[in-house]
Amino acid sequence: MRFRTVLFDLDGTLIDHLPAIHRSYAHTLPQLSLPAPTRQQVRNTIGGGLENAMRKFVPEAKMPEALRIYRAFWDATMLDGAEPMPGARELLEDLHNRGVACGVFTNKHGPSARAVCAHLGLAPFLDLILGATDTDWLKPQPEFAAHALAELKANAATTCLVGDSPWDVQAAHAAGFPCFVVTTGTHTADELRAAGADAIYDSLLALGAAEFAPAAAHV
Repeated sequence: MRFRTVLFDLDGTLIDHLPAIHRSYAHTLPQLSLPAPTRQQVRNTIGGGLENAMRKFVPEAKMPEALRIYRAFWDATMLDGAEPMPGARELLEDLHNRGVACGVFTNKHGPSARAVCAHLGLAPFLDLILGATDTDWLKPQPEFAAHALAELKANAATTCLVGDSPWDVQAAHAAGFPCFVVTTGTHTADELRAAGADAIYDSLLALGAAEFAPAAAHV
Protein backbone atom coordinates (compact mmCIF):
# COMPACT_ATOMS: atom_id res chain seq x y z
CA MET A 1 0.00 0.00 0.00
CA ARG A 2 1.26 3.46 -0.89
CA PHE A 3 0.46 4.87 2.56
CA ARG A 4 2.43 3.90 5.64
CA THR A 5 0.57 6.33 7.92
CA VAL A 6 -3.14 7.16 7.96
CA LEU A 7 -4.52 9.94 10.14
CA PHE A 8 -8.25 9.93 10.88
CA ASP A 9 -10.57 12.66 12.00
CA LEU A 10 -12.90 11.42 14.72
CA ASP A 11 -16.42 12.92 14.84
CA GLY A 12 -18.34 12.20 11.65
CA THR A 13 -15.49 10.08 10.30
CA LEU A 14 -14.66 7.23 12.69
CA ILE A 15 -17.49 7.76 15.16
CA ASP A 16 -20.97 9.22 15.48
CA HIS A 17 -20.90 11.32 18.64
CA LEU A 18 -23.59 13.80 17.62
CA PRO A 19 -26.25 12.58 20.10
CA ALA A 20 -23.93 13.23 23.06
CA ILE A 21 -22.80 16.59 21.68
CA HIS A 22 -26.35 17.77 21.03
CA ARG A 23 -27.46 16.56 24.46
CA SER A 24 -24.72 18.63 26.09
CA TYR A 25 -25.70 21.81 24.25
CA ALA A 26 -29.37 21.21 25.06
CA HIS A 27 -28.37 20.91 28.74
CA THR A 28 -26.13 23.98 28.73
CA LEU A 29 -27.85 26.75 26.80
CA PRO A 30 -31.19 26.90 28.69
CA GLN A 31 -29.24 27.41 31.92
CA LEU A 32 -27.93 30.63 30.35
CA SER A 33 -31.46 31.71 29.29
CA LEU A 34 -30.63 30.79 25.69
CA PRO A 35 -32.72 28.51 23.45
CA ALA A 36 -31.65 24.91 23.13
CA PRO A 37 -30.27 24.34 19.62
CA THR A 38 -31.63 21.80 17.19
CA ARG A 39 -29.63 18.71 16.30
CA GLN A 40 -28.93 20.16 12.85
CA GLN A 41 -27.71 23.46 14.29
CA VAL A 42 -25.23 21.59 16.49
CA ARG A 43 -24.18 19.36 13.60
CA ASN A 44 -23.36 22.44 11.54
CA THR A 45 -20.86 23.68 14.14
CA ILE A 46 -18.81 20.50 14.63
CA GLY A 47 -15.20 20.40 13.51
CA GLY A 48 -13.54 23.61 14.59
CA GLY A 49 -13.19 22.85 18.31
CA LEU A 50 -15.57 23.39 21.21
CA GLU A 51 -14.85 27.08 21.81
CA ASN A 52 -15.38 28.02 18.17
CA ALA A 53 -18.58 25.98 18.06
CA MET A 54 -19.93 27.41 21.31
CA ARG A 55 -19.49 30.96 20.02
CA LYS A 56 -22.17 30.21 17.41
CA PHE A 57 -24.71 30.01 20.24
CA VAL A 58 -23.32 31.98 23.19
CA PRO A 59 -22.22 35.63 23.50
CA GLU A 60 -18.60 36.11 24.52
CA ALA A 61 -19.51 37.38 27.98
CA LYS A 62 -21.24 34.08 28.80
CA MET A 63 -18.57 31.82 27.30
CA PRO A 64 -16.73 30.93 30.55
CA GLU A 65 -19.96 29.85 32.26
CA ALA A 66 -21.17 28.01 29.17
CA LEU A 67 -17.94 26.06 28.89
CA ARG A 68 -17.99 25.22 32.60
CA ILE A 69 -21.55 23.85 32.44
CA TYR A 70 -20.97 22.01 29.16
CA ARG A 71 -17.72 20.35 30.20
CA ALA A 72 -19.06 19.09 33.52
CA PHE A 73 -22.11 17.54 31.84
CA TRP A 74 -20.03 16.23 28.94
CA ASP A 75 -17.56 14.48 31.22
CA ALA A 76 -20.41 12.68 32.95
CA THR A 77 -22.40 11.65 29.86
CA MET A 78 -20.17 11.68 26.76
CA LEU A 79 -19.99 7.91 26.34
CA ASP A 80 -23.78 7.48 26.28
CA GLY A 81 -24.86 6.82 22.70
CA ALA A 82 -21.43 7.02 21.06
CA GLU A 83 -21.15 4.62 18.12
CA PRO A 84 -18.42 3.73 15.63
CA MET A 85 -19.20 4.50 12.02
CA PRO A 86 -19.95 1.39 9.93
CA GLY A 87 -16.67 -0.29 9.05
CA ALA A 88 -14.53 1.90 11.29
CA ARG A 89 -13.24 -0.79 13.62
CA GLU A 90 -12.69 -3.26 10.79
CA LEU A 91 -10.74 -0.72 8.72
CA LEU A 92 -8.50 0.26 11.64
CA GLU A 93 -7.86 -3.37 12.52
CA ASP A 94 -7.01 -4.24 8.92
CA LEU A 95 -4.59 -1.33 8.52
CA HIS A 96 -3.00 -2.08 11.88
CA ASN A 97 -2.50 -5.73 10.99
CA ARG A 98 -0.85 -4.68 7.73
CA GLY A 99 1.70 -2.56 9.57
CA VAL A 100 0.17 0.82 8.77
CA ALA A 101 0.49 3.42 11.54
CA CYS A 102 -2.97 4.82 12.33
CA GLY A 103 -3.68 7.92 14.36
CA VAL A 104 -6.67 9.99 15.39
CA PHE A 105 -6.08 13.63 14.49
CA THR A 106 -8.98 15.70 15.79
CA ASN A 107 -10.09 19.06 17.08
CA LYS A 108 -12.11 17.20 19.70
CA HIS A 109 -10.87 17.50 23.29
CA GLY A 110 -7.91 15.13 23.48
CA PRO A 111 -8.87 13.33 26.73
CA SER A 112 -12.44 12.91 25.43
CA ALA A 113 -11.12 11.49 22.17
CA ARG A 114 -9.00 8.94 24.02
CA ALA A 115 -11.88 7.99 26.33
CA VAL A 116 -14.36 7.37 23.53
CA CYS A 117 -11.84 5.46 21.40
CA ALA A 118 -11.13 3.18 24.36
CA HIS A 119 -14.86 2.79 25.09
CA LEU A 120 -15.61 1.78 21.48
CA GLY A 121 -12.70 -0.63 21.22
CA LEU A 122 -10.78 1.43 18.66
CA ALA A 123 -7.78 2.33 20.81
CA PRO A 124 -5.87 -0.99 20.35
CA PHE A 125 -5.51 -0.22 16.63
CA LEU A 126 -4.35 3.37 17.05
CA ASP A 127 -0.74 4.46 17.48
CA LEU A 128 -1.71 8.04 18.37
CA ILE A 129 -4.83 9.87 19.55
CA LEU A 130 -4.17 13.60 19.30
CA GLY A 131 -6.75 16.28 20.00
CA ALA A 132 -7.49 19.74 21.33
CA THR A 133 -5.53 20.78 24.44
CA ASP A 134 -2.82 18.19 23.71
CA THR A 135 -0.86 20.95 21.94
CA ASP A 136 -1.24 24.67 21.36
CA TRP A 137 -2.71 24.04 17.89
CA LEU A 138 -5.84 22.90 16.09
CA LYS A 139 -6.59 21.89 12.52
CA PRO A 140 -5.90 23.40 10.03
CA GLN A 141 -2.78 24.93 11.62
CA PRO A 142 0.23 23.26 9.93
CA GLU A 143 2.07 22.93 13.23
CA PHE A 144 -0.61 20.52 14.46
CA ALA A 145 -0.10 18.14 11.53
CA ALA A 146 3.67 18.45 11.81
CA HIS A 147 3.43 17.46 15.46
CA ALA A 148 1.32 14.41 14.59
CA LEU A 149 3.84 13.28 11.98
CA ALA A 150 6.70 13.77 14.41
CA GLU A 151 4.92 11.73 17.10
CA LEU A 152 4.41 8.88 14.63
CA LYS A 153 7.87 9.25 13.06
CA ALA A 154 6.02 9.52 9.77
CA ASN A 155 6.82 11.03 6.40
CA ALA A 156 4.33 13.30 4.64
CA ALA A 157 5.08 11.52 1.35
CA THR A 158 3.54 8.29 2.65
CA THR A 159 0.77 9.81 4.80
CA CYS A 160 -2.87 10.67 4.15
CA LEU A 161 -5.74 12.05 6.18
CA VAL A 162 -9.28 10.68 6.26
CA GLY A 163 -11.84 13.25 7.35
CA ASP A 164 -15.19 14.88 6.75
CA SER A 165 -14.63 18.65 6.71
CA PRO A 166 -12.81 21.50 4.97
CA TRP A 167 -10.61 21.79 8.09
CA ASP A 168 -9.35 18.29 7.37
CA VAL A 169 -8.61 19.12 3.74
CA GLN A 170 -6.83 22.33 4.66
CA ALA A 171 -4.78 20.62 7.39
CA ALA A 172 -3.66 17.79 5.11
CA HIS A 173 -2.77 19.98 2.15
CA ALA A 174 -0.87 22.45 4.32
CA ALA A 175 1.19 19.51 5.59
CA GLY A 176 1.81 18.15 2.09
CA PHE A 177 -0.36 15.04 1.94
CA PRO A 178 -3.77 14.11 0.47
CA CYS A 179 -7.13 14.14 2.21
CA PHE A 180 -9.86 11.62 1.41
CA VAL A 181 -13.25 12.54 2.84
CA VAL A 182 -16.62 11.02 3.68
CA THR A 183 -20.01 12.70 3.65
CA THR A 184 -21.10 11.02 6.89
CA GLY A 185 -20.10 14.07 8.93
CA THR A 186 -20.79 17.77 8.82
CA HIS A 187 -20.36 18.72 5.15
CA THR A 188 -21.87 17.86 1.80
CA ALA A 189 -20.03 16.47 -1.20
CA ASP A 190 -20.27 19.85 -2.93
CA GLU A 191 -18.73 21.63 0.06
CA LEU A 192 -15.94 19.08 0.30
CA ARG A 193 -15.30 19.26 -3.44
CA ALA A 194 -15.07 23.06 -3.23
CA ALA A 195 -12.58 22.67 -0.37
CA GLY A 196 -10.31 20.62 -2.64
CA ALA A 197 -10.72 17.11 -1.22
CA ASP A 198 -8.67 14.56 -3.12
CA ALA A 199 -11.55 12.07 -3.23
CA ILE A 200 -15.05 11.96 -1.78
CA TYR A 201 -16.97 8.89 -0.61
CA ASP A 202 -20.39 8.31 0.88
CA SER A 203 -19.09 5.99 3.60
CA LEU A 204 -15.96 4.79 5.33
CA LEU A 205 -16.58 1.36 3.81
CA ALA A 206 -16.43 2.78 0.28
CA LEU A 207 -13.37 4.88 1.09
CA GLY A 208 -11.48 1.95 2.58
CA ALA A 209 -12.22 -0.29 -0.40
CA ALA A 210 -11.08 2.35 -2.88
CA GLU A 211 -8.01 3.79 -1.15
CA PHE A 212 -6.67 1.05 1.15
CA ALA A 213 -7.48 -2.25 -0.54
CA PRO A 214 -4.46 -4.59 -0.90
CA ALA A 215 -2.77 -4.29 -4.27
CA ALA A 216 -3.90 -7.82 -5.18
CA ALA A 217 -7.50 -6.67 -5.07
CA HIS A 218 -6.86 -4.41 -8.05
CA VAL A 219 -5.26 -7.10 -10.24
